[in-house]
Amino acid sequence: MNDPSRPLGATVGPAGTTFRLWAPHASAVAVIGDFNGWDASVHPMARGEGDIWEAVVEGVGARAEYKYALDTAVGRLQRIDPYARAVTNSVGNGLVWDPEAFDWQGDDFRCPPAHQLVVYETHIGSFVASEGEPGDFSDVVGRLDYLHTLGVNAIELMPVAEFAGDYSWGYNPAHIFAVESSYGGPDAFKRLVREAHRHGIAVILDVVYNHLGPSDLSVWQLDGWSENGKGGIYFYNDHRSSTPWGETRPDYGRPEVRRFLVDNALSWLREFHVDGLRLDMTLYMRRIEAHGGDIDEGWSMMREIADAVRAERPDAITIAEDLQSDPAITASDGARLQSQWDARFVHPIRQAIIAMDDGARSLPAVVAAVTARDHDDAFTRVIYTESHDEVANGKARVPSEIEPANPTGWPAQKRATLGAVLVLTSPGIPMLFQGQEFLEGEWFRDTVPLDWERAESLRDLVRLYRDLIELRRNLGGDSAGLSGQRTDVLHADDHTKLLAYARVADADVAVVVANLSVEPRRARIRFPAAGAWRLRFNSDAGTYSALFTDHPSADVDARVRKGQPHPQAEITIGPYAALVYTR
Repeated sequence: MNDPSRPLGATVGPAGTTFRLWAPHASAVAVIGDFNGWDASVHPMARGEGDIWEAVVEGVGARAEYKYALDTAVGRLQRIDPYARAVTNSVGNGLVWDPEAFDWQGDDFRCPPAHQLVVYETHIGSFVASEGEPGDFSDVVGRLDYLHTLGVNAIELMPVAEFAGDYSWGYNPAHIFAVESSYGGPDAFKRLVREAHRHGIAVILDVVYNHLGPSDLSVWQLDGWSENGKGGIYFYNDHRSSTPWGETRPDYGRPEVRRFLVDNALSWLREFHVDGLRLDMTLYMRRIEAHGGDIDEGWSMMREIADAVRAERPDAITIAEDLQSDPAITASDGARLQSQWDARFVHPIRQAIIAMDDGARSLPAVVAAVTARDHDDAFTRVIYTESHDEVANGKARVPSEIEPANPTGWPAQKRATLGAVLVLTSPGIPMLFQGQEFLEGEWFRDTVPLDWERAESLRDLVRLYRDLIELRRNLGGDSAGLSGQRTDVLHADDHTKLLAYARVADADVAVVVANLSVEPRRARIRFPAAGAWRLRFNSDAGTYSALFTDHPSADVDARVRKGQPHPQAEITIGPYAALVYTR
């Protein structure tokens, strides 16, 4: 069953195509297509070991349309291949595809290590789009120069597996091996990955294994068998089938289904050269409901995927969206995924920057958010203030949450960028959501493209993000501390809302000072070492916005003063501003 030399699906060979399908309850199976007039009598398939049906059809090559015709206890059924690499549409036909035909032009890119990543979450259909139709992969290729200049070195794509219709977030996969046809299909996706790599940008892909569909599912009761009116061989057929998105949780206890999911995970790395996977809402892989009903097989399924990815591509990253702050997700005796989206960061930080009154900002909550970690590893978490979940379904973008009537005004600009500083200087893998850097005000919808005119009208704010990312990635060679494992809180005054912390990587240290108050502050704060500290970044600089006060912050000289155990320096900082110092 696990013989890699006998893959399921349609495999193109020198003389034709080999078709293989797992269908244990079918009494007969045939491959039908435009090459045989869709006649089930022409190319019958033979049942083999493990109830895998097989046929070799000579003369059939890439882009041929096909389906399977299955004789079952409930009659003749036609099904799209569960392993189809492309489909005409979600309810159309499968397309034979040759994964070896694409010219990668020597692509041998490797994903940067976790401590060097700066991630930009992107939705293909709305990143760049024309009126009346979704965007596609080529539209994103056209913006890679922009992303490279911004400085991000990874894009995380919301799911691109074929879904029902042309508009979707992508979390309703109908065919998990097929690339969404409205986005351009498999070769267009490969071109995006290849060109992203040429720009020094890794590609991390969202995959959905907690449920399938729930609509346009060819695997639903694939061979006619089911129990309790449920989904058949690919799904649980008891209470474990239930998810918030339908009765379509895969049966993680069935070896053939486990192979299906692991094969899918590896296909994105092998055939599409992606550099990592983000597993959607793993909470519903390991639990039936959010607050109970554990599925042990779901835990082992995550481990198997994580181990398979690590063995295939040791550089590739695996990320969970679990949002329960459970350290077992990244533990060696848990799910073994490399990192996870961190709810401990996003919620308190958003609250701190969105709150109308300074008195409602809890500095202890911010400190806890900044310093949280699991397994003594700063990079087992992904940190952000905006994601597709946080800016949709009734929740607005951060600037609109701050000032709905004027999301580009002074309060929105100041506090949104302050949140960005916390994201890009705190321990963890920082992530931005598309358009965040130019204060996109629309809440996320798959039918509404980004307002790219803002990228020009607010280009100085975009430069602020670019400068921050440059520091976070140590592109200037003197801010490596920002990618270090250690974080030391130097100053935290809940009365003045002034916070300072040091990020440390071996001998490299960076000091971050954040003022979560509308009042400018002057304060004496602790520094990690005596001597001169250079101001590398001031978010209140007038070069970033005509609305900013250009507060006169400056380099400082830290000294040990009488009666004080640590070096100190006096800093001045503007309202809702942040400073970054290095030695």
